[in-house]
Amino acid sequence: MNSSRHQSLSLEYFNELYSQNPDPWNFETSVYEAKKYAATLAALPKPRYRSGFEIGGSIGILTQKLAERCDSLLSVDVSELAQAQAIHRCRSLPQVRFQLMSVPHTYPDELFDLTILSEVGYYWCWEDLQQAQQLIIQHLEPGGHLLLVHWTPYEDYYDNPLSGDQVHDSFLSLTPSQLKHLKGDRAEKYRLDLFERV
Repeated sequence: MNSSRHQSLSLEYFNELYSQNPDPWNFETSVYEAKKYAATLAALPKPRYRSGFEIGGSIGILTQKLAERCDSLLSVDVSELAQAQAIHRCRSLPQVRFQLMSVPHTYPDELFDLTILSEVGYYWCWEDLQQAQQLIIQHLEPGGHLLLVHWTPYEDYYDNPLSGDQVHDSFLSLTPSQLKHLKGDRAEKYRLDLFERV
């Protein structure tokens, strides 16, 4: 295994991607992404949440859609280049706040009733993933929901320290003591798992 996989992907890695292409994963135009976003929103059990937290909001496509379901939504990302697009996209949505933040090295001092981790967990190394898990749980209200969505064909993204399945399985290992597993769904190229804080 490449030694770089023992470290989370860096800010420089993402800034390089966004400097070369403002939408490096075709979030705006991909049919796959549109279907995945629809499935993400459909998986949320409640019609509305008091306080949502989106880890890795990127250019704000999902952020904009999540805002319709949240009284307040905090979206964070490591890349200022990406977040500038998200801020512009959500400029008419006063319930959305943005912060530059590198989870798990920093984490907001708030409690949320919804946390979204979509296409982010596999950028972390094991150590950072485990630290992020505990922070997510500590800042999720009892009865609050955690939704994970990740691409699963690992061979397509060999730079990533982890696979989507490894991320999801690691959260499943926290059941039933810390999280209750409410739903699991596997599409052709992504996996979705919904949890509730015990």
